[in-house]
Amino acid sequence: MPSPIWEESKGEPGQPEDGAAERAASGRVVCSLEMEVTNRSPHGDSKLDCLNCDGLISRNSGDSAEVSVPLSLPGKRAAPVEGDNLHRLRDRKFLLEDKKRLCALALGTALLGILLMIIHAEICPFVYKPGSNIALIINCSISLSTGCLLVLIIAFHYKDIRLFIIDHNQVDWRIAMTSHRVIVITVELLVCSIHPVGTYWKVGLHVNSSSTTPLCVSNQHGEALLDVELLLSVLMFLRLYLVHRAILLHSKVLLSASYRSIGSLNNINFTFRFVLKVLMNKHPARTLLVFILLFWLTASWMLTLCERQTKALTGHMDTALWLIAITFLTVGYGDVAPTTSCGKTVCLFTGVMGVACTAMLVAIVTEKLALNKGEKHVHFFMLDIQISKRIRHAAANVLRECWLLHRTNLKKGNRGEHRRHQRCLLESIRVFRHLRLKQRKLRDYVSEMVDLPKMQMIMCDLSANWNNSYRELEQRILSMEQKLDELSRCFQQTSELLSEVLRHRNPEIR
Repeated sequence: MPSPIWEESKGEPGQPEDGAAERAASGRVVCSLEMEVTNRSPHGDSKLDCLNCDGLISRNSGDSAEVSVPLSLPGKRAAPVEGDNLHRLRDRKFLLEDKKRLCALALGTALLGILLMIIHAEICPFVYKPGSNIALIINCSISLSTGCLLVLIIAFHYKDIRLFIIDHNQVDWRIAMTSHRVIVITVELLVCSIHPVGTYWKVGLHVNSSSTTPLCVSNQHGEALLDVELLLSVLMFLRLYLVHRAILLHSKVLLSASYRSIGSLNNINFTFRFVLKVLMNKHPARTLLVFILLFWLTASWMLTLCERQTKALTGHMDTALWLIAITFLTVGYGDVAPTTSCGKTVCLFTGVMGVACTAMLVAIVTEKLALNKGEKHVHFFMLDIQISKRIRHAAANVLRECWLLHRTNLKKGNRGEHRRHQRCLLESIRVFRHLRLKQRKLRDYVSEMVDLPKMQMIMCDLSANWNNSYRELEQRILSMEQKLDELSRCFQQTSELLSEVLRHRNPEIR
């Protein structure tokens, strides 16, 4: 039932604006009182009251940033709005889905722009004639994809800022705009806006001059224009940084609730580095092979694009594939070499990546060839058995040679046979000592492997024994307490019996 103060606070439509503040204040007080009554009532609808209160504040005051504090009785606290956390979780889930979708669209748009640039660079000298409009159409498509990519990047960061606001329960989006975030957004927009624009310059030159030769096959307009066109085409591959973001957002590690909960308990940040480590741990050979193949093809085409102007052998794809392969493997036969500065830069970067990938490949091969714990135990156990057999044979040989030498001394025969048995005895002793040393080294290595598990087992046994002893001690203490209680009861009963007997014998004692 509405309050009479509520009806009075509505006022007439023709009232002056001087009473707007008073109406807003009275409306807030009434709405707060109604919220308090609703919270205390068992059948009240708090959501409806909150909505009405918000609507009243927005209509009367017009200031959305102003927050009214509900009145409550002394010692009472207003209950929170039900379902607020659920709404936040739902909005967070939707924002994560939107981020994932926007990242996939941005990556697809970036790859489309790179593909159009490659098509333009490959078919320009062979397909369309000088002065054709196909180059202008393809470049317009590249520019259109670049504009869509910039819009998707902005939308992605907008969703990211909204997610930050929900996670930190903030109301002002400017709190999320730190200097680091602003720099990252600016750099991403600059990187994604790079695309070749030489055709537009060519259109202007075609309008103002009589030259009709396309830019991709002629250098009549200067080497600077060609170098800028080439540099912009190569720098378009910087858009591939979106791959790591797509892998992060679409990985099962980030989508798994168990991963996130356990990681939050252990203070683990789910970054691309962690996801890459997980991928390299689960599928090392597959991940490295895909990266090497994609890098090989990309670097070969970039080298072809850089060397195409000089009409050299490295301007062909097959030669570029050979040069990138031997540079990546750090072989460097010297039969083919780049001539331009762009080609030398590509080969230098390829050599650096080759060294890094070779180190990872060696680590992966080493891990694959290494024995696991069970295999090591079996292998070292069999080695110990074999060495023990050889030690027994060597000890038997030592005893035999000792007996033969002793028999030769008793017979006092040939001195040459005596020296031969001495040499054999010394050789047997040397073999025996060598095998004993080898067995000692093997057991030391095995003991290092099992020291920690053995110590862990010993500590577990000690802990179990201590727990059993503690339980037995508790039981004994309890039994002693029970016996003491029984003794105290017996003493009390005995004293009572003695007193009764004394009363019967001496009635005068009271």
